[in-house]
Formats: sequence, structure tokens, C-alpha cells
Amino acid sequence: MKHSLDPSDLRILRELQADGSLTIAELAERVGLSQTPCWKRVRRLEDDGFIERRVALLNRDKLDLVLVVFVAIRTRHHDGEWLERFAQGASAMPEVVEFYRMSGETDYLLKVVVSDIAAYDRFYKRLIQIAPLVDVSSSFAMEQIKCTTALPI
Repeated sequence: MKHSLDPSDLRILRELQADGSLTIAELAERVGLSQTPCWKRVRRLEDDGFIERRVALLNRDKLDLVLVVFVAIRTRHHDGEWLERFAQGASAMPEVVEFYRMSGETDYLLKVVVSDIAAYDRFYKRLIQIAPLVDVSSSFAMEQIKCTTALPI
């Protein structure tokens, strides 16, 4: 049974979403706890799977990864073997930063980050070799209006 979250747990999660590099001392001060209880709560939140991992968020522009492409994929194949092949192949491509199986007209949606159109073309040529596809439709992001990793808790 998963542990229910109390207001202190939620404050901890909000603070860590904003800055995962906080020390226990800094976190405890921000959420109004002493260090040992704060540390125990963080450990429990990790053990219970509420905190999956801590990462650094990188600046795409500084890394010359300025092109974001949403790739809508349709297929006629819906069997487990095809899905495993496609999911493993697409997931292994580092340009794919998000990957979803969808309902409706689109079967799969990929969020792809690359440096430019030529890099996307190279990615596309590798993608279509993974498994048979019916349609691949690419939409290029013109402007990023909002981007956050923080969940609304």
C-alpha cells in the first residue's frame, strides 16, 4: 500500500521539483522541518516511488539542440511483436525525449529534439527503418510558450 502524502510531503516534493540540488539542511528550512525528519521523509518518498530520480535540466539552446519536432505516427500493425520492436527501437534513439502511445487518429507521438532540419532528416531516415509505418507526420515547433517538469501538486 502506498503511503499517503501529507502537507509536509507535498511541500518537500514542490521544493525538490523546483531545485533538486537542495541540501537536506536547505530543504528542511524551506519546508519547516528539522533535518532528520526531513531526510527521513525524502528517503520514504524515494522508497515509495514518489521521487523517481534527480536530474539536471540542460539548456537546449546552449547545446545547439534548438529544433523541437512532434512526430505523429500511424501504423497498421498493433500486435505485441511489432510494438516491442518499434518501442525498443524508437526509445533507443537519443533524439526522442518523449514517446507516447495515443488514442484517436495518431497511434504514437514522439517529441524529438535535434539541432536542425538536416539532423531531423537523418533521424527520420533511421526511424522509418525500425518497423513498418503507414504515416509519419512531422510538426516543427515554432515557439516554446511553456515548458516545465514540475507536476501540479
